[in-house]
Amino acid sequence: MDEMLDVVIVGAGPTGLACGIEAVRAGLKLLILEKGCLVNSLYNYPSTMTFFTSRERLEIGELPLPSLNVKPTRAEALEYYRRTAEYYHLPIHFQERVLTVEVGECDFLVRTARVDGQGQRYSARCVILATGYYDLPNLMGVLGEHLPKVSHYYTDPHPYFQRKVAVIGGANSAAVSALDLYRHGAEVTLIHREQTLSSHIKYWIRPDIENRIKEGSIRAYFESEVKEIAENWILLERQGKERVRLENDFVFALTGYHPDFDFLRRVGVEIDPETSRPKCHPETLESNVPGLYLAGVIIAGLDTNEIFIENGRFHGRQIIADIVRKVKSTEPAVVAHGRPARDE
Repeated sequence: MDEMLDVVIVGAGPTGLACGIEAVRAGLKLLILEKGCLVNSLYNYPSTMTFFTSRERLEIGELPLPSLNVKPTRAEALEYYRRTAEYYHLPIHFQERVLTVEVGECDFLVRTARVDGQGQRYSARCVILATGYYDLPNLMGVLGEHLPKVSHYYTDPHPYFQRKVAVIGGANSAAVSALDLYRHGAEVTLIHREQTLSSHIKYWIRPDIENRIKEGSIRAYFESEVKEIAENWILLERQGKERVRLENDFVFALTGYHPDFDFLRRVGVEIDPETSRPKCHPETLESNVPGLYLAGVIIAGLDTNEIFIENGRFHGRQIIADIVRKVKSTEPAVVAHGRPARDE
């Protein structure tokens, strides 16, 4: 444990990076801790993914996002966030998971673990949690869910050519994955517990998935739930009574994700029992724990469709403005030509 930091930011996604940029601009001593790689959630998105929003709404730090099209690809976004982190010289520790955040009288002690098994400790006046929600899938709680053939993340269609693949879910991710698998030669079955597809499916995706289902290119079971998963089959229950066993090679359970509420509770953040929204000030985004701030989608609780990169990227301005009012670095960052200079 070295000098006292002004702020530790947990998470190096777009929102965490945006918080880091504002902290650099304010001359704060900061450190960003990331358990995986830069923008780890985006990295784990499907390799062929195209964003549903325009490039300017993904930009942070007032840097333009170069893209051949209005809607950037995953590869373009990854390149952009790499260049942005380099441009602002953001101090990031990768592959370092935060284990605990202990509240002291006037500061926080952040304990971490690196992939080499070594533990680290950091002392900071303030902490920003920008941990997202993509790491914790909503489990179905059925027998066989933890088999190697089951995944809660869809990446690339090629390994599933001429294989029987079940996609569980009816929202946008399930629709996009089912279409991608079908177009790359998989035999796709879509399983959804509701009567119809979700209203969250993007308007240009909906007619495509509906037409593929209508023509029989993608088989669909609505009002159906998976009750058991085995090595070469899955068992469905339709409308709460009929049981159907389907031959199956792979399962993509795209049933959504949720923030790490248990971690928030351990830190002392109050969670609404009905909505799972953590308690925080609407303007400063400071939680009920003084000096502990929340940024990005974790603010929305279970309503993960409320906050995206488009609006979460502005949280850094709100948070850092409040932190600056509390603690100002005694050695402001040196700035040259509008960008912070690299520490030698």
